[in-house]
Amino acid sequence: MKIAVSSDLPLPLSAALQNVPKSATLAINEKSKQLQLEGKDIIRLGLGQSPFPVPDIMTQNLKTNASAKDYMAVQGFLPLREAIASFINRTELLNRTAENIIIGPGSKELLFGLQMVLNCDLILPAPSWVSYEPQARLLGKKVHWLPCSAKDGWKLTAQTLEKHCQSNSTEQQLLILNSPNNPSGTCFAENELKALAEIAAKYKLIVLSDEIYSELHYQGLHQSIARYYPQGTIISNGISKWAGAGGWRLGFFSFPERLKQVLDLMVVLASETFTSVSAPIQMASICAFEESPEMQNYIIACRKIMQSIGSNFSRLLNQQQIAVVEPEGAFYNLADFSSYRQKLMSKGINNDLELSQKLLENTGVAGLPGKDFGLQQGLIMRLAFVDFDGSKLLQQVLSNPDTTLNTETDELCRLFSAAERMGNWLQDL
Repeated sequence: MKIAVSSDLPLPLSAALQNVPKSATLAINEKSKQLQLEGKDIIRLGLGQSPFPVPDIMTQNLKTNASAKDYMAVQGFLPLREAIASFINRTELLNRTAENIIIGPGSKELLFGLQMVLNCDLILPAPSWVSYEPQARLLGKKVHWLPCSAKDGWKLTAQTLEKHCQSNSTEQQLLILNSPNNPSGTCFAENELKALAEIAAKYKLIVLSDEIYSELHYQGLHQSIARYYPQGTIISNGISKWAGAGGWRLGFFSFPERLKQVLDLMVVLASETFTSVSAPIQMASICAFEESPEMQNYIIACRKIMQSIGSNFSRLLNQQQIAVVEPEGAFYNLADFSSYRQKLMSKGINNDLELSQKLLENTGVAGLPGKDFGLQQGLIMRLAFVDFDGSKLLQQVLSNPDTTLNTETDELCRLFSAAERMGNWLQDL
């Protein structure tokens, strides 16, 4: 019997999902790889992936626990949650408990779950990480973008937040703060956090403090807004950035007791979606949050390398009249090409998306347009200065802590050449 096959089978696809493009950071990474396979010399400053290897102490623990095969508790492996609670209380002078922590397959998945559980609007500083808004749109939520400026280090001010809250005082809202910041690399100072915390408390906001780069504050002085607004702040963190383990997919949320009901609903959601994070990964990650010479030396070396690169790359970009605010953490520059506006417009380049495409085609430098981060105007791009051999540089600094890194360092010359490539092309327009 021959079965008829319909060529016009209706597909009931999600309208919300069809209106959201693939993550910009992942898309530029795939495009950069494809161009490299075609033989083109590409400096990959698009995807913000840690250039450093996973610490040896973690990989050895993974080998030891590779045979663990059972499902873990939905909320997460208790010894891991206890280690994370100790880490938070040690670094942020708080009193969080293991009972109020949930482990997820990356903090990105937990963020989506949080937005699903909470029935509220989303407040985002412009600029913000590329996935906050698309997740909200997938869930049909309203997003309020609050403008930030280079003169304020691209950071949300208390005045801007209060102005927004005064106009939206009857609505429950979730504010996401990220420090050290993606895409700018800047960090909130204590007085700035206190001012924001005062407004958040006044208007009873729920705050998600995204601290995924916390240990990459170059001076080791990261502070969470949870210090000043503990009752309303959820802390988000994980091992993808400061422990180089993005592919391990492990993140966590820490809740204050006041928001325990939110945690309980997230556990229910997790039980019906990802069930639990890989057992070997959870067990191997405990040491990342414990005090040990191995982890401390690793983190200090990573900070030193990124601070040197951030400082030198910022100087080189500014010399090419590409304006940047020098980063204080993470591995990003938010670069403003406005000084070349007239030249670019004369060549039909009128926005940051067109600029990013032309730079990739003509200089081989891959970056992301500011529009992906909520910046609707200007010629601004995010550059992730991570295209170098992190394993080699890390070993050099661990072997000799007095190692000096600069524009003449062999392993960094190609990365730093991105500034000259872009500057030469812009000046020759």
